[in-house]
Amino acid sequence: MTITLANKRPNTETLKAFENDLNKIREEVMAKVGEKDARYIRRVIRVQRVSEIMGRISLVLGFYHALFWIAGVALLALSKILDNMEIGHNVMHGQYDWMNDPHINSRNFDWDIWGDGESWKRYHNHEHHTYTNIIGKDRDYGYGLLRLSDDIAWRPKNRFQFITYTLLSSFFQFGIAYHEVAGERIFAGKRKETSTLPITREELKHSFFSKINRQVFKEYLFFPLLAALISWPLFFAVLAGNMIAEFIRNWWTSSVIFCGHFTENAQTFDQAECENESRGEWYYRQILGSSNFEGSRIFHILTGHLSCQIEHHLYPDVPAYHYVDMAKQVKNVCKKYDIPYNTGSFLQQYITVVKRIVKYSFPNKQKQEIRVS
Repeated sequence: MTITLANKRPNTETLKAFENDLNKIREEVMAKVGEKDARYIRRVIRVQRVSEIMGRISLVLGFYHALFWIAGVALLALSKILDNMEIGHNVMHGQYDWMNDPHINSRNFDWDIWGDGESWKRYHNHEHHTYTNIIGKDRDYGYGLLRLSDDIAWRPKNRFQFITYTLLSSFFQFGIAYHEVAGERIFAGKRKETSTLPITREELKHSFFSKINRQVFKEYLFFPLLAALISWPLFFAVLAGNMIAEFIRNWWTSSVIFCGHFTENAQTFDQAECENESRGEWYYRQILGSSNFEGSRIFHILTGHLSCQIEHHLYPDVPAYHYVDMAKQVKNVCKKYDIPYNTGSFLQQYITVVKRIVKYSFPNKQKQEIRVS
């Protein structure tokens, strides 16, 4: 249920002190950001590129032994996860723009998935991070497909939303690609009377198809055909390997994101109460609407440090490698002001996500409006 902030949030003086404490954490970290961070992201990029090269070679060597093919799938999945999470997501958030690198910056970087980077930055960086979990404002909340709050009217199709969730996670890169297109009703639905889209509908449609065509050609034609030059059965081996690697990446990315915002204790909010927020009020909402999950340093890297979703929403432009250390400080600040800080193991958080999806598959116990569509 949507939280009533006015009844729960601390008073103005407390929120201002809370804001100052969180600002101080950011200032201290940004004062240390520099060459060490640049070396780190370049090292991750090297690992990603080597993993991709070794993965594609290993898929071809699967002709000699199945273990090579299995290793190829694992390495290719790893490269795609690193590209999507620790590199792509964070670079496109502007976390490394200060480096003035022509490639590692939010203006020029595009990731290795079907979704166009410019489209994602429009609806995610601005809309989602500004209006996090506000019903009717944050299109990332449930992706327009899942009912995850009793403040969203139940529809008969919601009874099947666990199947919808399974399909969305399996083809998550298409969901990312189609998200803005769906929101602007480019292919289906009544055309919106008002839109903040900074490009034309035709330009959006072109970028949508252009990026998907490039990715499909690369993964499902070019590399399989290249392998077929050695032996034609390798076409199918490489095609299957590429598809499975993308399937693994899709489910991993989906699970990480869902555990960051759709856990049992993640709150949703009312539009009216979030207008004209102070920075402290915005911080407060970001914390209540986000969830963390714990793990090793390698685990955090594989999540793009979105395992520290709370810190990411407080400091989206801070290099994510610092989030693990910042989380300890943020948690102490929340404890100081008696503000809930939602964290747990990945498995614990994922179980609550599944429970939430199933729970809201059914109508509210109280009488409510039911829409048929």
